[in-house]
Amino acid sequence: MAGIDGLRAIAVLAVIAYHLNLGWASGGLLGVGVFFVLSGYLITNLLVAEWERYGHVQFKNFWFRRARRLLPALFIMLAVVISWVTLFKPGEIVSLRGDALAAALYFSNWWYVFHHVSYFAKFGPPSPLTHLWSLAVEEQFYLIWPLLLSFGLRFVRKKSVLIPITIALAAASALAMALMYQPGTDPSRVYYGTDTRAFALLIGAALALAWPSRNVKPPARRAPWALDLIGIAGLAGILWMVWQTNEYQTFLYRGGLVVLSLAAAATIAAVVHPASRLGKILGWKPLRWIGVRSYGIYLWHYPVIVLTSPTVNTGAFNPLRAGLQVAASITLASLSWHFIEEPIRQGAIGRAVERWRTRRSLRGTLRWSTWAASAGLLGILALSIGGLSGWVEAMPVGAPGPSTIGLGHHNHHVHVGGSSANPSHPSAPPSGAPRQASPSSPSHSSSAPATSPSPDGASVTAIGDSVMVDAEPYLKQDLPGIVVSAHVGRQLIQTPPVIARLKAEHKLGQVVILELGNNGPYTRAQLMSLLHSLGPTRQVIMINTRVPMPWQDVVNHLLAQVASTDPQVTLVNWYQASANENGWFYPDGVHLNPTGAQAYARLLVDAVKPFMVRPPANHSSH
Repeated sequence: MAGIDGLRAIAVLAVIAYHLNLGWASGGLLGVGVFFVLSGYLITNLLVAEWERYGHVQFKNFWFRRARRLLPALFIMLAVVISWVTLFKPGEIVSLRGDALAAALYFSNWWYVFHHVSYFAKFGPPSPLTHLWSLAVEEQFYLIWPLLLSFGLRFVRKKSVLIPITIALAAASALAMALMYQPGTDPSRVYYGTDTRAFALLIGAALALAWPSRNVKPPARRAPWALDLIGIAGLAGILWMVWQTNEYQTFLYRGGLVVLSLAAAATIAAVVHPASRLGKILGWKPLRWIGVRSYGIYLWHYPVIVLTSPTVNTGAFNPLRAGLQVAASITLASLSWHFIEEPIRQGAIGRAVERWRTRRSLRGTLRWSTWAASAGLLGILALSIGGLSGWVEAMPVGAPGPSTIGLGHHNHHVHVGGSSANPSHPSAPPSGAPRQASPSSPSHSSSAPATSPSPDGASVTAIGDSVMVDAEPYLKQDLPGIVVSAHVGRQLIQTPPVIARLKAEHKLGQVVILELGNNGPYTRAQLMSLLHSLGPTRQVIMINTRVPMPWQDVVNHLLAQVASTDPQVTLVNWYQASANENGWFYPDGVHLNPTGAQAYARLLVDAVKPFMVRPPANHSSH
């Protein structure tokens, strides 16, 4: 089924594009959903074929085959990554230990759920192993589904009954995701959970029960065209969602991922049929080559991206670095497939053991290259064990103060995942450019005497998160009397009670600065509701974000859209002003050091001035 390999290639390339933060693949994480449907289909296909042949499922052999196929490549990747971190980033080895153990035992997804580690909303050096959550979901399915399917085949027998039961289980999983997801909050719980992601695997399983690859009937005269139309529609749906969706849309968690799974199922149903022209197209040799190695490519691409991207990068997208990262990922995966995965799958370990047993010595039975490779692997293994065991002492990460504080919902964790530290391009502004405050020169010094009286800040209120905490001393110095309400980890959905309290205390000024979006995205409806709560007479200064997370462009695009249509709103373009200014940020790429905080405050002060009246000339500004 060459078309299946082609579909694998498309899925893994979409995931890579997402982790490189390419703007045209904001929904590239959906490639994981395609893999889930493929896994559900192929595994159920194998299990049912085994049942029909032997009258039972040989669980031991099934699980042994899965382990032999998946574990060697995983363990090699873990050893190499841990060795790299031990040598070059020893300060991160402490946070990597738990991730590595969870990955090796295939419960990464629940490890992150129970330790409140967000896939989307954490800052600092990203963990190079977070992407393994999806393999954990699949392995848990491989462990449980054969037992359930065997039970069903034994006692239900008729596939016509098993199919709706499987679909009902999928519907229950999708419903759990829809009910548990809360718009405007971090979606990691429903994104990680086996219970809330099982529907994709089960949709693939239902397809295998209804349309097994070994029993597809010869097509009628016009059937190939119908198959191709179904498959093309499914593939077009996948590609459209990769292009047009993102991980923060409510649609995705309340039906969108189900639509993706159905589109993947339609594509699979077409390409597994020998008469499908689409299957032949997707079986194009370069695509198939990538698809055959897609498991290794998925394993390697994220560690390569994370470990070779600068922690703080305020510059433009670097195509050379991205190209080298992709090339390195594919090369490592190819070496893994050629020297580890395929030989072990074909029984290389058993043959080596047998030679050792018959000759009682390996001397002369192995080539020098094999000995050299074995010595290298032993060295990597020893180094990785040394790193995990604590032989290498961890070094402090980051700078003291607010730079080490995570801004997500659970800021007591240092390690993160979900995207590389390389921020993506800014979204293109919508038609109708918003009113923007001009970027100010960063040379402002809070200690320099003012050449003219500073505006009185008594009529200004600033609301924000810990980035506003960084800028607060400089705002209070330049805008005496300003009211600042800033809190670490604040999200937009937590802000309405803050505004209500400020109103009740008569502290909400006629000029309101809103700095929200560093900790996660929000919907247009949520933003408009917040602006409406301020009242129609207040002037609002909104400042966009620079955050090395995938929601950056989502937030900035939304703010630009709203500012372009509301005359009471002025947009301050912090993203543009901070471009190529790595020296303004602490190592997490979000929090501001004193130089950056002064530049940030200067931007806001300049934006506020046109809406304020200066005090009399004899009024002291400080």
